[in-house]
Amino acid sequence: MQPAIVIGSRMQGLAVIRSLGRMGVPVVVLRYHADDFGHGSRWAGERVECPHPERDTAGFLAVLHRLAERHPGALLVPPSDIVVAVVAEHADALRARGLVVAAPPAGAVRICLDKSATHEFALAHGVAAPATSVLRDAAALRRFAVDHGFPAVLKPLVSHRYKAVFHRKWTRVDNLDQALDHHAAAAAAGFAMVAQELIGGDELCGANYNAYFADGEPLVEMTAAKIRNSPAETGSPCVVVSRDLPEVAEAGRRMLAALDYRGFANVEFKRDPKDGRYKLIEVNARHNLSSMLAIRCGVDFPALEYRHRMLGERPEQPAPAQGVHWIDLTRDLQAAGDYLRRPDYSVARFVRPYLSRPVFAVAALDDPVPAVIRGRHTVAGLVRKLARRVSGRARARTRRRAGATVAGS
Repeated sequence: MQPAIVIGSRMQGLAVIRSLGRMGVPVVVLRYHADDFGHGSRWAGERVECPHPERDTAGFLAVLHRLAERHPGALLVPPSDIVVAVVAEHADALRARGLVVAAPPAGAVRICLDKSATHEFALAHGVAAPATSVLRDAAALRRFAVDHGFPAVLKPLVSHRYKAVFHRKWTRVDNLDQALDHHAAAAAAGFAMVAQELIGGDELCGANYNAYFADGEPLVEMTAAKIRNSPAETGSPCVVVSRDLPEVAEAGRRMLAALDYRGFANVEFKRDPKDGRYKLIEVNARHNLSSMLAIRCGVDFPALEYRHRMLGERPEQPAPAQGVHWIDLTRDLQAAGDYLRRPDYSVARFVRPYLSRPVFAVAALDDPVPAVIRGRHTVAGLVRKLARRVSGRARARTRRRAGATVAGS
């Protein structure tokens, strides 16, 4: 089989590595992030360090061009927002080098990555979405407050850069003062923002539609429901369950068909308790965090995409297993305190997904090293956080003492 080149090996990349490796595909793993852990997989046959795709695009593309010479005809898989943005924009040049690029069309990727464009496109094609307004200045935020009130959500136009700075994908604001303060902080950090209506309900209202599209239609699809997020209020899913959700599937199909989408996509929705409708949150033009769930359920998206793009085998829709839980163990345990402090959450409710023979995001008996690497990263992060906290307290004590000395003199 021709090799696959997987760019980045965090959660999404690891799922692709395992899927393709288990079917016998030689896997080349590119590492550009210090916190990657999938390069430790037993199926990572070749590991290549490369520059960051956004910070040094020319250097990153030069690495891909060299790999194309060594592995002509290889499948190129971009499993994150950062990578898919760069690969989609340079797809023609990469194909000219002989690579098979597993990325959606560049126009679709641009719409998916831009929250304002996603919202406008959804409404134009009959897909329900929360009210959204681009915040060109503070006056636009005040107008949004008058029209839609609070609580609300402030989101960046491009979320993967924002998360690196603020450590969350979006920010809840409960009044105008909070909104203005965060908008100013985001603007100072260089982020263009949108204000969006906050859909009520907890994480159990969240759902996603996963599909492999070609020729304007889904060849294979499945749906899933969210169980828990991490962080609980503003984070991404850490527990998800496979569940048949026809309304979610119908809305997801409509959105991707309108985009003339080709390839794999994950479309996120949330059910609005006010009217019971699922409303679009975002479209991920790449593999999603819970990719291992679909694989465990018998819908192996990376493998079927490889067979379709590389071998010309048109996939057929399997019957996804229902009620299977996917758990990101590390992040779920980090969120445990928030959930167990809720009056309606018991220890039994928290552990229930663990008793259903779940599939884990990273931990795997037949491929243990990625979990070990991630564990080291997690411990190192906690040590750094503790050191910053201790240092901050020491500086505060020094300032108090200096202030007391000045007052005494």
